[in-house]
Amino acid sequence: MREMFQFLRSLRGNVQAAVFAQPLWGIPFNLFMPFATLYMFHMGVTDIQIGIMLAVGRFTQMGLAFFGGVITDKFGRRLTTLCGDFVSWSIPALIWAFAQDFRWFLVAAVVNSVVQITGVAWECLWIDDIGDDGAKITQVYNWLHICGVLAVFFVPIAGFLVGRFDLVPVVRGLYIFAFFSMTAKSVLLYIFSRETKRGLERMQETKNTPMLGLLTGYREVFSQIFRSGKMVRALALQALQNVTLMVSTTFFALYATQNLGLSESFLAYFPILRAAVMLLFLFFIQNLLNAYSPRNVMICGIFAYITANAILLVAPYGNIWLIAAYTFVEACAVALLMPRLGALVANSIEPKERARIRSLFNVAILAFVSPLAYLAGFLSDMDRRLPFVLNIALFVFMIFFTRKEKAPSSP
Repeated sequence: MREMFQFLRSLRGNVQAAVFAQPLWGIPFNLFMPFATLYMFHMGVTDIQIGIMLAVGRFTQMGLAFFGGVITDKFGRRLTTLCGDFVSWSIPALIWAFAQDFRWFLVAAVVNSVVQITGVAWECLWIDDIGDDGAKITQVYNWLHICGVLAVFFVPIAGFLVGRFDLVPVVRGLYIFAFFSMTAKSVLLYIFSRETKRGLERMQETKNTPMLGLLTGYREVFSQIFRSGKMVRALALQALQNVTLMVSTTFFALYATQNLGLSESFLAYFPILRAAVMLLFLFFIQNLLNAYSPRNVMICGIFAYITANAILLVAPYGNIWLIAAYTFVEACAVALLMPRLGALVANSIEPKERARIRSLFNVAILAFVSPLAYLAGFLSDMDRRLPFVLNIALFVFMIFFTRKEKAPSSP
């Protein structure tokens, strides 16, 4: 734990700005996220419409992901992150706050798709300064996860408000708060960061090249990805993980409240259990796992995910303890898998072409996720247990790809 805080104090430049600004995004996100699907449900949005919205959003993200790398290279990591954050999070937060029906949520999902551009720029903004230091990248990912986990401890505020007042006006207020907090995050990150050396080089190299000309350069990058078994495996793992995460975050609240009898206000307290478990791992257990192969730790995390989903499927109506057990085991799975998967993906990418490769990664992932988003909504409309059966099947595929890959060593 002392070593982790020493590392945090040693951060400088863009990495420091990215880590310390992250709670301004993480706190509002974790306040509204447990209630987002229920909010749509209360506004008359059906399970199938939720699936349609997810599919349209992912399909739009796939189109925009093509432009993530070239826009990041042409206009710089710093400016792209500022503008992209505002468009992809601040504006949708306002749309969600005043939403009246499915059409509003569909528009917000399309606007939120700009996250595929800002995500590439934000990652390059801090990873460029680290280079190919895999151990340091993993440490930064650990702290980004910690920032997200610490933000969860604000969620009981939302739970208290939902228990005291109606869910719809409370969530509207949370979205308005998210608009101000997320806007502050993007502005402060812009102020306290600087354009990276690699960013300045790419801006100069692409200065006189039109956007279409930059897009044609993707052909070489595309072939570079699929010539690398390491990148293909990392891509497959991240694509599968994206689907399972989408299913869990979107359909858990509906299944737990409508099928298992969980009170809506209680949704705010399960993230606290998840956060406590993850902090225990990140501060006290993570370093102990360094003695083991990161690949084996990732496989343990996937098995934990399978166990968690199985617990949820067998939970009887009104049994809050099995829902808590699902949350506990899933939190262990996240702590085991996510930091190593993030580092695996980052370390598989050629640093000189990070922006364009990351963009193509996102395109391929979204091409895989988009149809499964609609499928998850269709399955949920048939039986709200079925999306979690889908999750278990996808985790089995993840084990296959993880066994094929030798992940980089953790710090």
